[in-house]
Amino acid sequence: MRTIFVSVIIFFSLFLNAQEEYTTSNKRAIARFETAKRYYILKDYQNAALELMEAAETDPEFVEAWLLLGQVQTDAGKLEESVKAYRQAVEVDPLFFPNVLFFLGENELALGLYRDARIHFELFLALGGTNPKLREAALKSHASCDIGLRGIENPVPFEPRNLGPNINTQYDEYWPSLSADEKMLVFTMLLPIDVNNPAFHGNRQEDLYYSRFEDGDWKLAKNVGSPPNTGDNEGAQSISGNGLLMVFTGCMRSDGYGLCDLYFSENRNGVWTIPKNIGMPISSKYSEKQPALSSDGRILYFSSDRPGGLGKYDLWMSVRNEDGSWGEPVNMGENINTEGFDQSPFIHPDNKTLYFSSTGWPGMGGYDIFLARKTSDSTWSKPVNLGYPINTHNAEQGLIVNPGADMAYFSSNRLSGKGQDIFAFPLYMDARPTRVSYMKGKVYDAETARPLEAKFELIDLETSRTVISSSSDPGSGEFLVVIPVDADYALNVSRPSYLFHSEYFSFDKVYERNRPFFMDIALKPIKVGEKITLRNVFYKTDSFALDARSIVELDKVVTLLETNPTLAIEIGGHTDNMGTASHNTTLSGRRAEEVMKYLVSTGIPRNRIRHKGYGMNLPVASNETEEGKAQNRRTELKILEK
Repeated sequence: MRTIFVSVIIFFSLFLNAQEEYTTSNKRAIARFETAKRYYILKDYQNAALELMEAAETDPEFVEAWLLLGQVQTDAGKLEESVKAYRQAVEVDPLFFPNVLFFLGENELALGLYRDARIHFELFLALGGTNPKLREAALKSHASCDIGLRGIENPVPFEPRNLGPNINTQYDEYWPSLSADEKMLVFTMLLPIDVNNPAFHGNRQEDLYYSRFEDGDWKLAKNVGSPPNTGDNEGAQSISGNGLLMVFTGCMRSDGYGLCDLYFSENRNGVWTIPKNIGMPISSKYSEKQPALSSDGRILYFSSDRPGGLGKYDLWMSVRNEDGSWGEPVNMGENINTEGFDQSPFIHPDNKTLYFSSTGWPGMGGYDIFLARKTSDSTWSKPVNLGYPINTHNAEQGLIVNPGADMAYFSSNRLSGKGQDIFAFPLYMDARPTRVSYMKGKVYDAETARPLEAKFELIDLETSRTVISSSSDPGSGEFLVVIPVDADYALNVSRPSYLFHSEYFSFDKVYERNRPFFMDIALKPIKVGEKITLRNVFYKTDSFALDARSIVELDKVVTLLETNPTLAIEIGGHTDNMGTASHNTTLSGRRAEEVMKYLVSTGIPRNRIRHKGYGMNLPVASNETEEGKAQNRRTELKILEK
């Protein structure tokens, strides 16, 4: 956008007006200049530059030649040469075309020449009568110079490591995404369509690649293959935490709604399904790109230029419904979006730390990477710039952070010297999200061992808010559930016609463990005699009073009874061997009674619930250890009638 704006102002101000008077009377220089104009109109920048250099050499005071040469080199992407030409124009006559001070500052900023750029922006702003839009842009760029200079003086820790030849090749690799167990890396590679003609600019297409982490290193990357990869471009992908759902960007496709749409593919028993357009209401006649899936696959973040935003591209989010459809996208608001380009979102598996790139928030020039944290279900903190040298005058995009919250991955062409490569680096403390662990295993029928598809809900016991919701694989029963290391959580696993299964994850237990949980879950069919342990029912110490955190689990029991209106159950209380048998029998009975009272208070008929205290008579583990005692202190639900 800046280059087009610059081109319009210089071109129209110098060449499309009726005036044919120049600052030189040298006919040879003027002839060269006129020839250069024709080349420039045809976008033949090389010959235009040659003619302009000849014109300027013929008359070094020919300011128009230096000005047009600066613009030609800008359009050709040769910013160093453009800066040289603009500086010559300023040296000859800085007031002939005052806007050149702005254009010179912009190119110096793009090259990271912050001190020089700052000087030229200040000179431009000191002039009167300049274009208001340019003045506004100059103020913003001047601020970027200050940020850049402060960043260089106060760098953040940054030690990038190239992921090596198993990932990075002679081609460009970018947009990394990582599974929650950190065992699979998926990325985009830019490949030549015809390897015998690699220099042809249009001879490029994107494919998805993946690598697995084994024996302490990333293995040789492989093409994801068909059907996700086609002759079209597939890129800017995101995968769910369990690696079973992938969303990517596809542009100008026959089934597209707009220029770029989002597509999804599911991994079923090791095979990726044919990608499908994600459809309305996410896909539109505008562009939707650069998706970011939450770890449970329930929330999708993406960048779009659709109406209703605050800038050129905004970040949006959509929540997946129970039937698999996606809800109406919601703009992420002014705490995230700006009047510029806000793109490349990444939501950490903690589901509350967002990284994205922006040209609108104060940065070092171009795209910088920012961090924002969720403050409630719908609001975010003001973004924080990740600092130098993570951010530079270059365009930084596509950063992700591992579930362990200590390592970041991103793609860069400023570190390898051979195009875009993927790098990893330890992320400094202030920029880290909440560390997460995970539980991995499979769900199966307790009687037949048949794999089952089941629903998983991870619920914050303090707030009763569901933070993760996902399902096990329909074919294999396999699952992976992310567990943030910041609170106490209840995990509920459920399926119609089965008793639910629950697990308790305390903050201390998960934090100190520092390794994942592996557990296969056997769901019990609902039938008389079956029982389950209610692991998230808690009581005050040596008391029968229910802890408020128990409501999450007890409401699951209510749902079970409402869904199965003929069920009759027993609530059984159990203790460890501390205290007398009489005391424990009484305590366990009162606790079971309190559970019954809560269930009845929700509308469950009293005649469907019995309660009994078993004291310390039916231990399920040894009372010789604290862990065993904790298992014996439990509340059980038993089916009496179906």
